[in-house]
Amino acid sequence: MEGNTVTDILAAATGVSGNLGAVAYGLAAIGPGIGIGLVVGKALEGMARQPEATGLLRTNMFLGIAFTEALALIGLVVGFIFT
Repeated sequence: MEGNTVTDILAAATGVSGNLGAVAYGLAAIGPGIGIGLVVGKALEGMARQPEATGLLRTNMFLGIAFTEALALIGLVVGFIFT
């Protein structure tokens, strides 16, 4: 297997030709997209149940969004590294 790269092996195994970095980032963005939806949904649910805790919930919601979005950025970087 001399001269084969990770991209060549993945292309042969999956049958996908072209830029696998785009495919990898598309798959890596699914998780953070679902995660951000859950974070925001639960924060809004908490705000509806306890309006007096809105400030604290909003702050924690934005922190959760930032940490979850970091996963998408890591997926983007990994897509560039392995292509």
